Amino acid sequence: MKATVRDNPARQRYELEIGSEVAFIDYRREGRVVTLTHAEVPLALRGRGLGTALVKGMFALVREQGDRIIPLCPFIVRYMRWFPENTEDLLDDSQLRWPRPS
Repeated sequence: MKATVRDNPARQRYELEIGSEVAFIDYRREGRVVTLTHAEVPLALRGRGLGTALVKGMFALVREQGDRIIPLCPFIVRYMRWFPENTEDLLDDSQLRWPRPS
């Protein structure tokens, strides 16, 4: 089953719908800057890589829309620290670059 991440501006979140469940990333938008505040994968969907798929899909949408991000959600921050070469270009200029963890 191929699922696609979509932007749901009415609920201020990116969503990945799997069956009747929805994994999501909440955000606040100010112009072209998206502050990512919280990511959640329903308990029934955890452990299947859907959190990673959600984050990757969200990054693709952010790039497509020409936006920049401020990551506040610990899951997203952790992902970005592990894959800075794929994500750092999306950071808003107000954000510091961070080293990859060892």
